[in-house]
Amino acid sequence: MFSDPSRNAGTEPGPTPARRAAGWAVHALTASGAFLGLLSMLAVINGDARGALLWLGAALAIDGLDGPMARKLQIRDLIPRVDGAVLDLVVDYLTYVLVPAIFIYWFDLLPPAWGLAGAGFILVTSLYCFANIDMKTHDNYFVGFPAIWNVVAFIMWVLDSPQWANAAVVAMLGVLTFVPVKFVHPIRVRDHRAVTYASMLVWAACSLGLVLLDRQSALMFWPWIAASAWLAFVSLRRTFAGPTAPPP
Repeated sequence: MFSDPSRNAGTEPGPTPARRAAGWAVHALTASGAFLGLLSMLAVINGDARGALLWLGAALAIDGLDGPMARKLQIRDLIPRVDGAVLDLVVDYLTYVLVPAIFIYWFDLLPPAWGLAGAGFILVTSLYCFANIDMKTHDNYFVGFPAIWNVVAFIMWVLDSPQWANAAVVAMLGVLTFVPVKFVHPIRVRDHRAVTYASMLVWAACSLGLVLLDRQSALMFWPWIAASAWLAFVSLRRTFAGPTAPPP
C-alpha cells in the first residue's frame, strides 16, 4: 500500500556535467578576486592609487555578481565539497580589508604616528566582523560595520580628507564593528529595493568616473553624494526600527 522509501533512494539524477561546470566557473569567478587583490596591492606598492582602486573596484563588482549566480545555480548541491561562503569570506578579507588597510597606510591617509597602528586596528577589528555568526539580520542588513574598508579608503581618497579626520573615522568604524547598527546590503535588502538598487548603480558609475576622470568633478561628485546619502538613510532607518520578527 505504501511505497518503500529505500526503493527510491538514489534514483534521482545528479547534476549534469554542464551544471557542474557552471558551478566550478562561479567558484573560479569568486577566486579571481584574490588575483585582483594582488594586482591592487602591487599598484599600491608602485604608488598608483588610481590603479589600486580600480582593481579593488573590479573585485567589488565580482563580489556583487558571484553570490546571485551561486544562489541561482544552487551551487551547494552541485559542488558540496567546496564551501562557497568560506571561499568568498577569504577573498573578501583580502580585498575588503587587507589591501585597503595597506592602501590607507601606504598613501599616508592617517597621521604618521598612527599609520601602522591604524592599519593594524583595521585588520584586527575586521576579523571579528568576518567571524560573527550573526553578521546579517533575517532581512539581509549587516549588523555592525561590515568591514567595507575598500569603500572607506576610496572615500578618503576622493574627499582628500585631513589625516586627523580619517583617524577618527577609522576609530569610529572599528568600534561600530561591535555595535548592532545596521548597514544596508544594496543587492539583497528588499526595503525600497528599486531606489536602493538604482542608488547603488549611480554610486558605482560615479565612483568609476571619479577614479578614471577627475575626483574633483562636480558632475560625478554630487550624484555620488546623493546616492551615498540614500544608502546611509536606509541603513539608519533600519537601525532605529529596532529588532524585527522574521517572516513566518
